[in-house]
Amino acid sequence: MRKWVLGSEIRAKAGGKEQRAEDRVRPVAPRKARADAVAKARAVAPDLAARIGSTPATKFRGDPDIFGRLVEDHDRHRALLAMLEETKGKSPDRERLFVELVHELKAHAAAEEQALWSSVLRNPDTTDFARHAIAEHKEIDDLLADLAARDMASPGWIRRFAALREEYLHHIREEEQEQFVAAEEVLSLADRRFMRTVFNRRKQEEKAAAEVEKKIRFKA
Repeated sequence: MRKWVLGSEIRAKAGGKEQRAEDRVRPVAPRKARADAVAKARAVAPDLAARIGSTPATKFRGDPDIFGRLVEDHDRHRALLAMLEETKGKSPDRERLFVELVHELKAHAAAEEQALWSSVLRNPDTTDFARHAIAEHKEIDDLLADLAARDMASPGWIRRFAALREEYLHHIREEEQEQFVAAEEVLSLADRRFMRTVFNRRKQEEKAAAEVEKKIRFKA
């Protein structure tokens, strides 16, 4: 794949702002990066275990660029999904964790699309990867809305939740092992680090505005 320099374009889309000192980060050991992400999820329901087990191999965990930041969120989401599996009926923990999961996934997807895929989409070498990732974001959003519209104390809710979990874990594994690898080849290091700044800013805005949509999307 040929290198595609996006620096000036990315900075222009972000309003010409250069990376701020507080946004510059250093690499973190993969094990610590994962533990820190899980800890953020556990803060929502400290009494629940977050058994995420082994995670797919990725070279990006702990990296100080957009891909390391996205994997950090992925590990946080893996923990939220694992904790939801520990809940029963319409318990306060299940309700609180589900709302947090919805807000996290919505904000993450919107920020990822702006910071990463909107630029990668323009490169013919990676257009298909970007389109695939964005399409899966829509599928996951539909699954969340469908779950939110149903009684979480019903026997079928956990079955539908399991389908969401499987779909999301598949999605982030593909991103970490295939799509991010392809995108890395067409972005400069400066671009990848600046994209992290864009992602952080957009995710904070999106999460603050996120709402839980309730709409039956699939047949019972």
